[in-house]
Amino acid sequence: MADQNTPDQGGIAGHGSFFQPTDLSPQEAQAATEWVRKEVDKRRYQNEERVDDIREHMWELEKDGEIIVHRITDDHEPIDVETLYGWNKKVPTRQLWHHKSCGQCGNIPGYPASLLWLMNNLGMEPGKDYLDETDQTSCTAWNYHGSGIGNVESLAAVFLRNFHQAYVSGKQHGYDDGHFFPLVHCGTSFGNYKEIRKYLIESAELREKVTKILDKLGRTVDGKLVIPEEVVHYSEWVHVMRNRIASELQTIDMSNIRVTMHVACHYYKMIHEDAVYDPNVLGGNRTAIGTAMAQALGAQVIDYSTWYDCCGFGFRHIISEREFTRSFTIDRKIKVAQEEAQADVMLGNDTGCITTMDKNQWIGKAHNQPYQMPIIAEVQLAALACGADPFKIVQLQWHASPVEELVEKMGISWADAKANFEAYLKEVEKGNIEYLYNPELAYGGTN
Repeated sequence: MADQNTPDQGGIAGHGSFFQPTDLSPQEAQAATEWVRKEVDKRRYQNEERVDDIREHMWELEKDGEIIVHRITDDHEPIDVETLYGWNKKVPTRQLWHHKSCGQCGNIPGYPASLLWLMNNLGMEPGKDYLDETDQTSCTAWNYHGSGIGNVESLAAVFLRNFHQAYVSGKQHGYDDGHFFPLVHCGTSFGNYKEIRKYLIESAELREKVTKILDKLGRTVDGKLVIPEEVVHYSEWVHVMRNRIASELQTIDMSNIRVTMHVACHYYKMIHEDAVYDPNVLGGNRTAIGTAMAQALGAQVIDYSTWYDCCGFGFRHIISEREFTRSFTIDRKIKVAQEEAQADVMLGNDTGCITTMDKNQWIGKAHNQPYQMPIIAEVQLAALACGADPFKIVQLQWHASPVEELVEKMGISWADAKANFEAYLKEVEKGNIEYLYNPELAYGGTN
């Protein structure tokens, strides 16, 4: 049997033969790294080439009667932000339809809970100002990118099915079509949906194929596809609400907390012209989401040299080559953030990134690399800073990396919070459960 670990005998440990060692000398590797730092670190929007704004073509298709654009109206109370190319993007702040993440709910439940908790504490009414609906599916992009299962038609059909549901979801609560606008939690879904929207707008053939599928599913309106005006990520909502969160809800001084940020590849490397940048956030050389939230809370934001690197998840190689994922996340992210930034915490904005960096730190001990750091979503840190319970709401007990030191440094007693949570669990056993959101709303009930 051929040795799969030998490059000239079938590839490197499961990858195809096109993966080959570079055999770069240390000097050559350093030169390559310097090129990346020089060329990639200055991602100022004014230096970027312009590409077509897909939204302009959407208006034309709507005018021709081919599609319905799910518009962001004044009722959504949008706030404008600037993207990498200087384009305006409207981010709705109310009447939101939560499109949750498969992995988020399974691996990091404190992530969506923190988001709902912040919305509730900002005075938003469940069932009116937002809808946490159960009638939605996975975007299925994990399968596509990880294993090649699926195709563009299936991804487009799923995209249109879910966003049609968002468009009509207000009906059972007494509102018009378009009342709730989709808010996408997952970075993978966000990147995938934007890419698929672009394909749909550019390809009449794809629209024709998918319209037949959606018609059979009853997921068109007057025979037309429903496509959202903007694809909006939850981090963009947090970004535009950051000053309200800090001024109205924050109770904890964050000035002694050192923060690093890892933004998901699928947030700003796919359809990158749409990602939010701000010249006032790290000179406009980094996407603004997450970082601006930490700044608004008054934390110390520390940059680090491997900010642009993937977390190591990478879809394909976390399946075929887990040791690559683990060594990458430790060597290129955790170790660097600790040594260069001496960070107390690294923030993320995607399930895959946070899960990868959070749950793979244990393997470092086996290789004498005991680098450990809390990895949480920026919305979890915001909730903590606003007084959310570390267990009931932020649910840090689901994290594998050590979070106790961070919580104590914020002035929160870990022991007291744990004792309170254990007492709450006794009440749960008796049936005394606290809800952030009335589950009957999923069936058209009222809050």
